[in-house]
Amino acid sequence: MVVGAGPAGSAAALHLARAGVDVLLLEKGSFPRDKVCGDGLTPRGVQQLVRMGVDIDAPGWMRNRGMRWVCEGREVELDWPRLGSLPDFGLTRSRRDFDDLLADHARAAGARLHTQVKVTAPLTDRAGRITGVTATRGPDGEPVRYRAPLVVAADGASARTAVALGLERDARRPVAAAARRYYRSPARTNDPYLELWADLRCPRTGLDLPGYGWVFPLGDGRINVGLGATPQRRDRPVDLRAALERWLGRLPAEWGVREENADSPLRSAPLPTGMNRRPQYRRGLLLVGDSAGMVSPWSGEGIAQAMEAAEVAAETIALALARPSGPRRERALEQYPLEIRRRWGRYYRLGNLASDLVFARYGFRALLHPRVMASPPLLRALARLLTNVTAEPAHDGLDAVLHALLRLVPAPKR
Repeated sequence: MVVGAGPAGSAAALHLARAGVDVLLLEKGSFPRDKVCGDGLTPRGVQQLVRMGVDIDAPGWMRNRGMRWVCEGREVELDWPRLGSLPDFGLTRSRRDFDDLLADHARAAGARLHTQVKVTAPLTDRAGRITGVTATRGPDGEPVRYRAPLVVAADGASARTAVALGLERDARRPVAAAARRYYRSPARTNDPYLELWADLRCPRTGLDLPGYGWVFPLGDGRINVGLGATPQRRDRPVDLRAALERWLGRLPAEWGVREENADSPLRSAPLPTGMNRRPQYRRGLLLVGDSAGMVSPWSGEGIAQAMEAAEVAAETIALALARPSGPRRERALEQYPLEIRRRWGRYYRLGNLASDLVFARYGFRALLHPRVMASPPLLRALARLLTNVTAEPAHDGLDAVLHALLRLVPAPKR
């Protein structure tokens, strides 16, 4: 059973169904539905879509060549690297279409999708192991129960299923936030780059915004404009609305980012970062995506990690179910958090440190110093580090340096 049909849940259900597992996918809403997001995918996210069999050449997808960083009057364009193991382009697509598309792919693979089912609590046996969930179904809130030997929690930042099973968030890790709005902008909708602004300030304090602003082209006449930020000092949240309004006044008038061209209300959402809920497996429950706090502390990206973790979880479950229930199956399931730690443990640990010491204090302006902006090698290294777009094994010298840097980071204990 998979709880939540966002990118993490639909990807998990799709891979499980392809592996021959009978899988039920539960979604509290109905499709299509909206989600606060930048709508951008790095090459890692594109790779997961290709592995899922999504037709990325169909209408609705907008390709981009790389990122454009803007800071203190300077701007630099950085193309995605040609690594061979990853695509050399990114994508944008509205989450309203994106989530619906992935859910359809999961259903086509054999998953049973039930919408308008709101999970209310886990069902457990005497040992405290999850055996299913209670829920309400349909507009009338009909009470129902669903049972399964394993449950994947992909229910987003609220992580209700995990919390109900005693998996609490690490309070030492701050929860970031993002706000975005769509605008009609013929001048920017076909921009080949994802544009990011690093020199924003918080209106009330005058301090550097502990995050960045973005302008992402959607190719359909619209752009996605927003910003994301961590708390400035953990207990001092950022006024996203005020920061966004101040920044919009700086954007060129010809872009049309004005109230009369707005195509949606301003919406915001929390971003659980830094792998803030561990372990990712306990007593029959596997956590993927935002429910495990898998949003990158480096960039705020979460879709690529969610889909990649979902594939790992699905493979782990398929191999575990091939064993009889009991200790042997449990040992197989315990490989999931170990694999997540192997892939991302050091990267997230270093990112959490950078977030605490740099981003939360000085924002991204400190990274994009004029000397860095004037150095293509330094910029390329920074871009790969922020987006985790590297090859394993190393494709070039830059990859080798970044891998060596991460090996110096102590591995997380759990």
